[in-house]
Amino acid sequence: MEILAFGVTADEKPLLERAFAGQHEIRCLDVFLSEDTAPIAAGYEIVSSSVNADLNGRVLRTLAAGGTKLIAQRSTGFNNIDLDVARQLGMTVSRVSYYSPYSVAEFAWTLAMAVNRRIVRASIRTRDFDFRLNGLMGRDMRGRTVGVLGTGKIGEAFTRIAHGFGMNLLGWDVAQNPACVELGMKYVDKEELFASSDLVSLHVPLLESTHHLVDAAALRLMRDDAILVNSSRGGLIDTDALVTELRAGRFAGVGLDVYEAEAGVFFLDKSLEAVEDDTLARLVTFPHVVVTSHQAYYTSDAVGQIIDTTVANVADYLAGRRSENTLVPG
Repeated sequence: MEILAFGVTADEKPLLERAFAGQHEIRCLDVFLSEDTAPIAAGYEIVSSSVNADLNGRVLRTLAAGGTKLIAQRSTGFNNIDLDVARQLGMTVSRVSYYSPYSVAEFAWTLAMAVNRRIVRASIRTRDFDFRLNGLMGRDMRGRTVGVLGTGKIGEAFTRIAHGFGMNLLGWDVAQNPACVELGMKYVDKEELFASSDLVSLHVPLLESTHHLVDAAALRLMRDDAILVNSSRGGLIDTDALVTELRAGRFAGVGLDVYEAEAGVFFLDKSLEAVEDDTLARLVTFPHVVVTSHQAYYTSDAVGQIIDTTVANVADYLAGRRSENTLVPG
C-alpha cells in the first residue's frame, strides 16, 4: 500500500522512508494538508499529516470523498482536526500521544536563557565585530522563582532542569504531579503563579479552556522584569495583548516557539514576501523577544519516536486494532 505524507521536511523524509521500507511505499510531500492540497490525496487510503495541517470539516470531506480512511497525524496536538466530522465520516484518526519530553523542555530552557542572556543580540553584534557589553546584562537563575503552567511529562522535565538551576518552583495544573512535588514544587492558583514568578513557562495543551490562558489580565499580573516562554501552542497567549505590554516596556524577555496565527507562515520561506501579519511583524522587532519556528520537538530522538509511532499506528489500523494513539476509531 502507498501512503501519502504531507508536510514532510527534508530531514524527516529519509527517516520516514527508512521506517516504512519493506512494509509500505510512502510518498512524501513538503506541502501542508489544507483545503487547497487535500485533492492530491485522492486514491490514498492512508494519509499522514503534520502539526500545521488544517483538517477542518471541508478538508476531511474532501479526503473521505477521495477514499481516505486513516489520518495518521505526526504530532501530539490535535486541535487542528475536526474530530466530530471525522467521526461522522467513519474515518480513523490517530496521533502520537508521546515522544521525548526532553526535546521540548530543553528547548524551552534554551529560549529562556537566550532571552535572559541576550544571546541573539550578542551573536548579531559580534558578527559585525561589535564586542561591547552594553545592553547584554542578564540575571542568575539560581534562587529565582519559576512558574510552570502544566506539569505533565514535558512540564516535569522542564521542572527538573529548573530544580538543577536551584530555583524556587511554582506549579499550576488540574492535578498535581507527585514527581514535581517531590522536587519541591508548590502548586498555586494561576494568578499567584503569574504574580510571583521571575520566569513563566507554558506546557499545557490548547483546549477551549486554555485558549488565551495568558490574556491581558494575566500579563498585567506578571512582574515587569519577568521572562515568558511558550513552547506549547500559540493560542495559549493573546498575542495582541502581549504586544501591547511589550510596547509599554514590560518584561525582561519573551521566548516564543509557537504563534497563534502560525498556520501558513511557520515551516515556510516567507523571506521574499511582504509580511501580511502586522502582529507578528511587530513582535519580531522587539530586541528582547526571540521567535522560533515551532522547532522545540525537532530533535532526531523525538522525530524518530514520532515516526516509529506513526508506523505502529498504520499497522494497528490495518489490523483493526485500537491503541492509546487512536483519537477516532473508524
